[in-house]
Amino acid sequence: MATNLQIDEILIQEALELGGHRTKRAVVEEALEEYVMRRKQLKIVELFGSIDYDEDYNYKEQRQRK
Repeated sequence: MATNLQIDEILIQEALELGGHRTKRAVVEEALEEYVMRRKQLKIVELFGSIDYDEDYNYKEQRQRK
């Protein structure tokens, strides 16, 4: 998908150097991948403390039944 964006040139140059990328496209794609990954991680972190566990569950008993 072709998209035209005006991005801060200094920011792009810094990202090119830090990431060792050869093209602006590579920088933008990696940045988007990292953004998506980070957002997914945040959703997982939000689940902590929201799942109720059965206090009486015995995982060792489940293993012995096989």
